[in-house]
Amino acid sequence: MKKTLLAASLLLASLGAGAQEIFTLSSPDFTDNALLDKQFAGATPGNVSCTGKNVSPALSWNHAPAGTKSFALMVFDPEGAKGLGVSHLVAYNIPASRTQFARGHLTSGNGFTGGKNSPGTDRYHGPCPPAGSGAHHYIFTLIASDLAADALPSGLTRDQLLNALKGHALAGAGIIGRYGND
Repeated sequence: MKKTLLAASLLLASLGAGAQEIFTLSSPDFTDNALLDKQFAGATPGNVSCTGKNVSPALSWNHAPAGTKSFALMVFDPEGAKGLGVSHLVAYNIPASRTQFARGHLTSGNGFTGGKNSPGTDRYHGPCPPAGSGAHHYIFTLIASDLAADALPSGLTRDQLLNALKGHALAGAGIIGRYGND
């Protein structure tokens, strides 16, 4: 009996020793699938759907996989453009040493190479769903990659970035915020 317990204990200890923590993305500004505050909505003069402050929410991440050299971060609204989707942020060449963006930093364009989002800018552009379209889902996706933090040129679209990451992505983490103008 003692040998069986000892063997079971050793087996459980060996299984736990090889376990890797899960790569996660979180925000102190909203919980997963919660409504985003109006300050995080877009601010475009003349657009009645963009009446926020265009402040990017704070984000942080933990437990990047071994071999991570850089991160890519995207914000995408799959319901936007009548179901065709709207890209709100395309950011990459984020150094592996980085584990967070403070509130507003993705709006300022510092700490990453900016790609081209749907509105045509190289930084965060907050939600602007049309009134009456319900609360859209804003998917924040962080991808750990084995690419050097200066490997990719500026100006990539979301699709171009995803294509460049093929064969280099190590893991992904995400969080969803919702926002509506109803």
